[in-house]
Amino acid sequence: MPKPLTIGVDIRSLKTNKTGIKTYLEELCREFKNSDSDDDLRFYFLDTSIPIYNGNLKLAKWIGHFRFQLWKQLILPLKAWLKKCDILFCVDECVPYIHLGYKTIATIHDAFCFESPEHYGKLWLWLYKNTALPGARRSAFVITKTFYGKKQIAHFTGLPTDKLIVVYDGGPKRVDYNEKVNDSAQLLKRLSITPDNYILHVGAMFKRKNLVALINAFGEIKKTGYAELKLVLAGPLLTSRLDSDYTSILDAVEKRHLENAVVIPGYLTDVEVEELYDNALIYVFPSLNEGFGLGVLEGFSHNLPVLVANNTCLPEVGGDAVLSFDPYDIKDIADKIHTVLQDPGLQKEMINKGQQRLKDFSWPATAKQIVDIFKKAKLVS
Repeated sequence: MPKPLTIGVDIRSLKTNKTGIKTYLEELCREFKNSDSDDDLRFYFLDTSIPIYNGNLKLAKWIGHFRFQLWKQLILPLKAWLKKCDILFCVDECVPYIHLGYKTIATIHDAFCFESPEHYGKLWLWLYKNTALPGARRSAFVITKTFYGKKQIAHFTGLPTDKLIVVYDGGPKRVDYNEKVNDSAQLLKRLSITPDNYILHVGAMFKRKNLVALINAFGEIKKTGYAELKLVLAGPLLTSRLDSDYTSILDAVEKRHLENAVVIPGYLTDVEVEELYDNALIYVFPSLNEGFGLGVLEGFSHNLPVLVANNTCLPEVGGDAVLSFDPYDIKDIADKIHTVLQDPGLQKEMINKGQQRLKDFSWPATAKQIVDIFKKAKLVS
């Protein structure tokens, strides 16, 4: 019997990420574990025991960078070598530069650090350019999330396009419904919102999320009526002063006198986020830049009309199921939201199209595509 293809998966990101990368890795690991019974595949899930710092103290963050590099460039390679891995797969954009009998596959989610370097620390940028990029160049292949992302990554990094392979995310995060709360009224009461009477956005409060523009557009909508309508902005508040827009968001709420209409609950559990999706009226995604935009598919999966910015990868992911707007034009954002709010027929049409679009994405299919890349890499000399 031929030796199975042995794949090491770096799962350190499960301890450090709370947003899209964590969902991506969790869902892939679930599928890889299902594939582990195949005679031609064997997976090892490689983790670190080194303490991880998630705070904002500069010295501690520098120590954290050092520990990350120690893991990536020394401990992880040794673990992969000891497991006799053929392939080492990392989803956090950084793979080891050294190859100890294995080939590396990296996932690069976006080109944000090249497009908006001012939102990143200088040390982080230096390490990325001097460790992550050389590692990606040595990789057999690099997985990207969208064709838009592939174009941007190739442009900024110089990686050859034949090394960059597009694999779409599989869809929304799958939540264990056995853990769902039995009565969503408790959460809604705590947040002072009512079902089908709020606009929803879910995501960390990065500057690129463009939430100030959404607040300003919401303020224009409130002028036309909708006295009870609220805007819910759910997601981590962030600790990085370089990339957090939280202060500007609070200023916009105060300037528009929307303190009683904009709800900012901060980080919520997966179950609580599901409850917010289940009871929302529409989902709005005004981001100026996205690597994939998983919230689009999450909106579809909860039978919500989804409106998105008309830029980067969002139209690619949403297809004909979304209504788009100019994210730099407050009036256009407000007009498009108002159009959907006042047209139940359009809402129903968008929901139906969203359900059809959702059929083009699945985590089993995504994992299979990635496994096929592993097998292809094994054959690359």
